[in-house]
Amino acid sequence: MDETHKEQEQWDLVIQPRNQWFNLHLQDLWRYRDLITLFVKRDFVTFYKQTAFGPLWYIIQPVFTTIVFTVIFGKIARIPTDGVPPFLFYLAGNVAWSYFSSCLNETSSTFVKNAGIFGKVYFPRLTVPVSVVIINLVKFGIQLVLFLGFYIYFIARGSPVRPTFFIVLLPVLILQMAVLSLGSGILISSLTIKYRDLIFVMSFAVQLWMYASSVIIPASSIPEKYLPVYMLNPMASVIELFRYAFLGRGVVDAVYMSISWAVTLVVLSGGIILFSRVEKSFMDTV
Repeated sequence: MDETHKEQEQWDLVIQPRNQWFNLHLQDLWRYRDLITLFVKRDFVTFYKQTAFGPLWYIIQPVFTTIVFTVIFGKIARIPTDGVPPFLFYLAGNVAWSYFSSCLNETSSTFVKNAGIFGKVYFPRLTVPVSVVIINLVKFGIQLVLFLGFYIYFIARGSPVRPTFFIVLLPVLILQMAVLSLGSGILISSLTIKYRDLIFVMSFAVQLWMYASSVIIPASSIPEKYLPVYMLNPMASVIELFRYAFLGRGVVDAVYMSISWAVTLVVLSGGIILFSRVEKSFMDTV
C-alpha cells in the first residue's frame, strides 16, 4: 500500500537547494507570471495613491529637466546638438535615459526593499525586478507621447529633423534598455547585500553614467580616436540610435550596435547568475 501511495503522489512544486552557479530556474518566471502582474498592479496603484499630481509627474520631470539642459548646456555652454533644436535634442535623450535610470535605481534595491516579503514566503525573487521593468514602461509610454507631441510641433515649424527607417527598431531599443537596466540593477542589488556603501554610491554613479551616454554631449563631438572606447557604453549607442531614428542625427554603426548588445547580454547573464546565487542566503546578511 505504501509503494502504491508513493507512486500516486504528485507535487505541484518541489523546492530544492541551489548549489550550482547555473541552476537558475528561469522557467519559474513564466509559472509565476500572475504574481508579476500583481506586483505591477500594486506598484501602479501605490504610485497614484501617494502622489498629488499622479501621472503629471511623468510629464513635469522630463520637461523641466530638458529646459534646464537647454539653458545651461545649449545656451550658456553652447554644446553642439548636431544641428537639432537643443530642446528636442535633450528631450529625446532624457526620455530614453529616464526609462533606463528608473529601472536601474528601483531594481538595484530589490533585496533591501523587499526583505520583509522575501523572508516570509517562497516565490522567484526575480519576479520583483522584472515587474519594475514592466511598470516603468507605462512611464516611458507617457513620456514618449510627450516627445512625439513636441516632435510634431518642431517639424511643423520647419525644423531640420526627419524620421528615418531606423524608427522600426524602437521596440528593439526599448527591449535593450529593459534588459540592460534589469541586468545592471540585479547585479548591483546582489552586491549591496555585502557592500552597503553601494546604495549611497548609486545616485552619483547613475549621474556620471548619464554624462557618458550621449544624453548631453553627442557622440559626434567625441574625438574619433576615443569613439570606440566611448561606444563601449551600451546606453551611448542606444541613445544615439534613438535620436537617429526620430531626428535623423546621430552616430549609428553596425559594429557599435553589435558591441552594445554584446555588453548588454553579458551584464544580464552576470546579473542573473549572481542574483540567483545570492538570493538563497541573503536573509542571513540583509
